[in-house]
Amino acid sequence: MPAIAAPAKVLVTGANGYIAMWVVRRLLEAGYAVRGTVQSATKGEYLKKLFGSYGDKLELKVVEDITKEGAFDEAVKGVDAIEHTASPFHFKASEPDELISPAVKGTVGILNSALKFGTNVKRVVVTSSCAAVLEILNHPKVFNESDWDEQCIRNVQEKGKDSNPGDWYRASKTLAEKAAWDFVAKNKSSIGWDLVVLNPPYVFGPIIHEISSIDQLNTSMADIYGTLYKNTKDTETLTSAGNAWVDMRDLARAHVLAIQWEQAGGNRLIVYSVVHMFRYDVSRARDLQGMDKYITIEECIKDSLEDFKKRGW
Repeated sequence: MPAIAAPAKVLVTGANGYIAMWVVRRLLEAGYAVRGTVQSATKGEYLKKLFGSYGDKLELKVVEDITKEGAFDEAVKGVDAIEHTASPFHFKASEPDELISPAVKGTVGILNSALKFGTNVKRVVVTSSCAAVLEILNHPKVFNESDWDEQCIRNVQEKGKDSNPGDWYRASKTLAEKAAWDFVAKNKSSIGWDLVVLNPPYVFGPIIHEISSIDQLNTSMADIYGTLYKNTKDTETLTSAGNAWVDMRDLARAHVLAIQWEQAGGNRLIVYSVVHMFRYDVSRARDLQGMDKYITIEECIKDSLEDFKKRGW
């Protein structure tokens, strides 16, 4: 599909979320018009205020339940591209399906709506995760876009509620992404758009979405806060367990590039910026999107700490 240039209109799902707010910001800064979905009108008030200077370049649409059939039917009408970020990431579920069902249904739902009513849509970008790529090993490995996390699916299928809650989240991302690629394959003769999937690992960086207390921090930033301020991880954990990460601002940039670079279509792209035991080959994102420079860990942590300090935490 051709590149989608500003001032095209882009739909961002879950627009008031940690990732989505930065995607909205970067799209508006790049000259795009944005339609964001929120669960209620109240949840959209903060966005309207924060991005008020962009006037009617930002519009909001209420989608109360992303798992309902046809939830996105109205939202996709008249947009040129879709950035689907809405998917749960937390460790408060009591059973695997609390994470898996909304992740899969929400992803398939947005694609089905794009198929039926997205007559202008040329590209759909889905936020997946490196959780859909890696498997937990006891030795180093460099993962790439050809790898899939089958391990978590097996664990959940075999043990159900007795499996590790971390596997529930990883299975939700893996199954949702697999469902997206399967949908495209089954409907390739009738869709007028192509798919790009972004696979970030842990996402850190300053917060611009609405929160009023530490308890409302998203999962990854709560991890950063607990580690730096509450000593929630001991030295052994900090020096032995390791995973990759990406700064939120780089991920948001990748989302914009994913609709601007024609050659990105039909690819899953890993974006990350540090080497630990779990490592990823990011050459595809570099070659197809120009993602060759990333924010450093020092800058990411510094800016995050300054953000916490400004909030009085």
